[in-house]
Amino acid sequence: MLDLLIVMAFILYGLGSGLRARGKASQSLDEYFLAGRTIKGWKAGFSMGATQFAADTPLLVTGLVATAGIFALWRLWIYGLAFLLMAFVFAVGWRRAGVLTDAELTCVRYSGKGVTLLRLLKAIYYGTVINCVVLAMVLVAAIRIAEVFLPWHLWLPAGFYDPIVAFIASTGIQLGGSITGLDPTMMSANNLISILLILAFTAMYSITGGLRAVVQTDVVQFSLAMIGTLLYAWFVVHAAGGLGGLTDRIVDLYGSEQAGRMLSFAPPADAGEALMPFLVIVSLQWFFQMNADGTGYLAQRSMACPTDRDARIAGLVFTWLQIFLRSLFWMAIAIGLLVLYPFTPAEMAGDGFTAAREALFVQGIEDLLPPGVRGLMLVGLLAALASTVDTHLNWGASYWSNDVYGGVFAPHVLKRKPKDRELVLVARLSNVLILLIAMIIMANLGSIQTAWFISLLFGAGMGSVLVLRWLWERINLYSELAAMAVSLITAPLLLYYLGTDPDREWVRLGIMALATTSAAILVTFITPATDDATLKRFYGRVRPFGFWRRAARLNGVAGAVSVKALGTRLFAVAVTAVSLFSLLVGVGRLMFSPAGGSAVISWMCLAVGLLLIPVWLRIAMGREFDSDPNDEMLPDDIATPEKTNN
Repeated sequence: MLDLLIVMAFILYGLGSGLRARGKASQSLDEYFLAGRTIKGWKAGFSMGATQFAADTPLLVTGLVATAGIFALWRLWIYGLAFLLMAFVFAVGWRRAGVLTDAELTCVRYSGKGVTLLRLLKAIYYGTVINCVVLAMVLVAAIRIAEVFLPWHLWLPAGFYDPIVAFIASTGIQLGGSITGLDPTMMSANNLISILLILAFTAMYSITGGLRAVVQTDVVQFSLAMIGTLLYAWFVVHAAGGLGGLTDRIVDLYGSEQAGRMLSFAPPADAGEALMPFLVIVSLQWFFQMNADGTGYLAQRSMACPTDRDARIAGLVFTWLQIFLRSLFWMAIAIGLLVLYPFTPAEMAGDGFTAAREALFVQGIEDLLPPGVRGLMLVGLLAALASTVDTHLNWGASYWSNDVYGGVFAPHVLKRKPKDRELVLVARLSNVLILLIAMIIMANLGSIQTAWFISLLFGAGMGSVLVLRWLWERINLYSELAAMAVSLITAPLLLYYLGTDPDREWVRLGIMALATTSAAILVTFITPATDDATLKRFYGRVRPFGFWRRAARLNGVAGAVSVKALGTRLFAVAVTAVSLFSLLVGVGRLMFSPAGGSAVISWMCLAVGLLLIPVWLRIAMGREFDSDPNDEMLPDDIATPEKTNN
């Protein structure tokens, strides 16, 4: 009963947030999708963290640690570089651009007849294809959670439950694989009821209140999720014998060699030829991915901030919550579960091992947590699920209303400018379409890891171009079109010929990155550059960092200014990254000592990380980052192209 009361209190809070924000959200798309650009930096950072927390990610971490050890988590931690680049380099650009979506940015950044086509393609590709695949991954985790904690066959009367079972049996729908031994038809019926109720709850406040309601609930959701996760970690570690005994117990269960691999933050000594593929993957995936420049809900939160400093703070708060704090909690749980639920080499080689280990994160909640704490953790998981679903609904709907309908269909087909309330209505209706597509994809997914690998592959083709468009003025609309076209052609071919075998992932990612980037750069040099008027307008509005010599001169600014500004920000990224990863490794090694590892390395990493905190913090909060770097004007004897034409 206590667990149920905690869950109901959370549900009422979420619905109340949506109703309170409904009035302002209905005024315009800017209010609906960007909360009137009034979100404070720390709130935006918490909202990013809540969305990235997700219900599927702790399950993914649990599976990775069991199959490949702590070292495999660098696949997740390496994204810290992309997050820091967003904080110091790209967030300010997104905010200053004054757009609602990445697709709309094409109209501000590029010129040419294909701009509208590119905007439409990106809206459909990101807003539907990529967005729904990621949302489906979250729903896969949701049904695993629901199967354990929501036994509707025991709760509902037969008159209500039996028709649902009959519907499942007649249609042949199967939602997930059972982890409790329940009959597949009953399992699918239970999962269908759970998913529909969870989605109905999330959609009610997200569709009603827009981003303002999403952020308000995200702050509470993330806090609850972290508190619940911390308590879960404490109970797991306590049941496993305490932090001091974890290493010894893992050595007893799995042997010193296997324990060393499981607990190592560095590559295993016997990695051999397997190390190179892993390093290739880690080196590529953070840069060659669809969110390399923050594209998506991270950019949306940056655009919703009132100042450049708030946008920067949002990225930094998010990075430290995401990579450092959250990772330590999840590592404790994943390592403790290795002790509490041991496995044999034969089980590890069997089919479905990864999915079974992922599901143990949920099973541990049921087995190890007392009432009240279990309810809080359930709320945490529900909050993590809701925060991800509400963001993907809101983000996906922004493409359909702002770009597909407002940017293409209404002006080019209906030949009129849509009204604000009309666009908000389209946004709310498009949420239903996104949910339906995501549920269809969910019904055909296996393990979360497999879905993650596929989403990484499709996103790998766009990363370099998305970054370069902010740093290099020569990138044009044909560059993005080429990258998207090659990505959509290459990814299915790679999946067909190389399959989804994890051992070949480095080959798939490498081919995809090389093919798409080469095609985009080649097309860049053989197609017309963005016209001067567009470059001048974009540079004047955004003041981007990097190689913008011509655009700078068109605005009467010295070309070296943008390059110098980029160098300063890349230095900030490097210092912060060293501090972040040093602290993560130092604290992590002290908590979970590798078998036979030296404590000296742990303390050295901890010292480096702590010493660098005041350095990057001073850089991040310095006033020079809030001033316009374009005060260095051109010398009087150098005429701009515009003056020459006059």
